[in-house]
Amino acid sequence: MARTNFETLRVYQLAEEVADLIWEIVSRWDWFTRQTIGKQIVEAADSIGSNIAEGVGRYGTQDNKRFVYFARGSLYETKHWLRRAFKRRLLSEQEIGQLKIILDELAPRLNAYINSLKRKPRTTNDEPRTTNENA
Repeated sequence: MARTNFETLRVYQLAEEVADLIWEIVSRWDWFTRQTIGKQIVEAADSIGSNIAEGVGRYGTQDNKRFVYFARGSLYETKHWLRRAFKRRLLSEQEIGQLKIILDELAPRLNAYINSLKRKPRTTNDEPRTTNENA
């Protein structure tokens, strides 16, 4: 399968890395833990990359930027669940170290990606917003 342009973005690759690592970790947890915190953290982590991908495939720059904001929200949610998992002693020191390396690069890259989209002019697919008081 040929790669699409979002797959070459380092920010997307990092999102995949963190999601895959979290999947590996959670898959080893007991049933109760997987069904509670495990589901939440996997969905949040998977959502980072899926929102980046969806944004690229949307109508234009404005839509793309909106979905990257969703990706950042999912990153923050992932961090929340990681804090809960740490507090509940579900993560080993090695797992924490691996996740920290990825997250320490992912967060600033995601913000840089958002900033690059802010500077990008509207594409031809972007419709200017108008207001209609009678609508």
